[in-house]
Order: sequence, then C-alpha cells, then structure tokens
Amino acid sequence: MRSVNPVLPKTEFAVERLLPPRQAIVAFFARVTIPPPRSELIALDEALGRILAEPVVTGDDYPAAHRSAMDGFALRAQETPGEFELVDEVRMGAMPAASIAIRSACRIPTGGVLPEGTDSVVPIEEARAARNRLFVDEAVATGANVVERGADMRRGETVLQPGRRIRAPQVGVLATLGVTAVPVYRRPVVAVFSSGDELVDPDRSPSPGQIRDSNRYAIAASLRAMGVTARHYPTLRDEESEFESALATALAECDGVVVTGGSSVGERDRLPHAVATIADPGIVVHGLRVKPGKPTLFGADAGKPIIGLPGNPMSALLMLEAVAAPIIAALVGAPVVAATLQARLAAPARSRADWTWYVPVTLQNDGEALFAHPLPVRSFSVSLTARADGYVVMEERDEELPAGAPVSVVSFLGG
Repeated sequence: MRSVNPVLPKTEFAVERLLPPRQAIVAFFARVTIPPPRSELIALDEALGRILAEPVVTGDDYPAAHRSAMDGFALRAQETPGEFELVDEVRMGAMPAASIAIRSACRIPTGGVLPEGTDSVVPIEEARAARNRLFVDEAVATGANVVERGADMRRGETVLQPGRRIRAPQVGVLATLGVTAVPVYRRPVVAVFSSGDELVDPDRSPSPGQIRDSNRYAIAASLRAMGVTARHYPTLRDEESEFESALATALAECDGVVVTGGSSVGERDRLPHAVATIADPGIVVHGLRVKPGKPTLFGADAGKPIIGLPGNPMSALLMLEAVAAPIIAALVGAPVVAATLQARLAAPARSRADWTWYVPVTLQNDGEALFAHPLPVRSFSVSLTARADGYVVMEERDEELPAGAPVSVVSFLGG
C-alpha cells in the first residue's frame, strides 16, 4: 500500500471512454493479479458449498468386486438355459463363502458380491425356483445384470478436480472414498462498506432525510452466496480522511473491499480519490457503459481488489453479480455461476445503442410458456430486486428486443 499518489487520475469519466462490462473485467485482470487462495482441511460434514483445493484420486477400484445389479440368481451364463442346483445365498456386506460348482447357482441380492465361478445374474422374475432347484428357460449373456469391478471408479483415477464447488453429490463421492478431512480453499474475507451521511443502521428509525442502510446487507448476502466471508465495517461518512483511513484498515485486514456509494463524480463522492491516493495500482476502471451501474469502479491494492458500486440498491447488486463476479471468483477459487431460465419477453425491451443494459423481470407461466415481464428501473427503488425474479442482459447489439423474443433470465445469487 502506498501512502501517497502524487499524480491522481481525473475523477470524471467521459462517456466515449467508458468500457463495456466484459472489457472492463479484461482490463482489470490485465493489471491486477489476485493471489491464489490458501487451503485448509475441514470435516466432510462441513464441506457443502466449499471449493475443493486438491484433486481427489481413488485409492481402489469401485466397486471393489463384481456385484449384482438385480435381485436374482448368480450362475454361469454358458450353462443356460437349463436346470441348476441352488447351493447358497449371498448376504449383503459379506463375501460369498465358496465358489459355485458346475450346474449350480445361488440367490443374490442387488449389490451382492458375485461368488467365484459365476459371471451372470438371472432376475428373479426370469427364473423358476423350487426347493433346491432353479430352472432357467432362456439363454443368459455373460455379464448380464452384473456391475463389474471398477465400473464406477478406477484405482488412481482423478474423480474430482480442484476448483470444483462441493455439492451433495460430491460429498457422497468423498464419503465413498473415505475422504473425511477435505482440502478446500479458505473462504476469502471481504470488507463491506456503505457510504453516505444519510445512512442509519437498520435497527434505527430514520429521521426525514435519512434512510436505513440496505446495501451493506444485500451485498454481504450476495458475497456469501459466492463463497465469501463478508465482514461488515462501519458506514463511511462523507469525509475524505475517513474514507482513506477506513479503506486502508480494511485492506490490511481483509482480502478485498466492496463499497457501495461514493463512486460517482460528485463533490461528495470520495471513493475514487481515496482509492487513487492509498492503493497501488489504485483505480483500474472507473465508469462502465452500462445501465444501471455506470459509476462502478474497479481498483486494487497489492492484488487485493477494491470494488466500488453505485449507491442505488438495484445497481449495486446487479453490478456485483452481473459484472464483478469474475473478480470475486478469483478470490474464491471457482467460477460464480448463477442459475438461468429460458423465457419469452412479455413486452418489448429497449436499450441504448452500444450500451449493455440489465433489465429486471418477473416471471409468469401461462400454462404454455414462461414469460418475462420487464420492470421499470427506478433509482430510488429498494424493493425492485426483491420483486424481480431475475434479470435479462441486453448486450451492446441488442438495442431493442420485441415482445415474444426468447431470452435468458439470470437469477440473483442466493435466491
């Protein structure tokens, strides 16, 4: 961290120089290298949602022996059709007591280990059993209804790669392989600030001219959904020295910083000057060719990202999830992927030429198709993101989308 920057960039941004979102992210990573996350071992039962830090390699074949895929009778396929002597019964959790002699068969449950000397299983409904005799009327193929040793996982096979987000299926694989201490990436700690003299904590009653701070909690919730440990910091007031000292403290304590408000070009917007003053390389991108969210700022200090989001609640959440997610993904160690649904626009959606627009929508199913209803973007609206089921991205080329156009609706994270 540097103490002073003798040459500060201009805080105003010209529309003709604004970058579209994708180029802004490319520009950020061209100048900022985020260190790979550190790893730690955690208990298997705590691994859900975490990011795997090391490859998981099988120590043995799975299954470890040939197993039956059906309830039935184990026998030699080459001896079918015909009559067999029923000589034994395979029990779950135990190896068969002995090999099976010629023209003999044994009962076997689904998942049971095939006895030595057998290679196929006849389902119960395809054979007739009477006392100690079994009658099979049709020929059976070798390997029929048998799961071969190693059919699922082979010894030495890498079944899970680093960077994989651990969900319930991966937990099951880890348990199957006996991995009870799971190597995962440590959750990065990101400082979350709101800025503005008008903000009060949610447990206070605002006076006229004040509002409760919703951004800090919405942004923290979104970061947690991405795999981050969000740490609340006190609200930044509109004093330049406080911005600088608070940011410096947070950068020393955390892996990154997210600030809502104060990122525009007004006289009271302190964030750009503070970032340019205390951080190295400081500001990388200031202003995007998007709506909503034009005043977004990307900066860094010694590999720690600084993300400045608009004060508008809708803009702040959209810019974090729709644009800044790759930066958070680099901290976390895995891509941040939001769920999407395919729908059709219920009404036309219009944007500005050569700009990227994010259109909040509600979804409605009329019984035949899923329709996305565009919502008006109002800068004062706190409830807009809660009312929306997601958003549609209108790229630079999508100046107008007609009613009925197929669209992908991106869900908000943690929804």
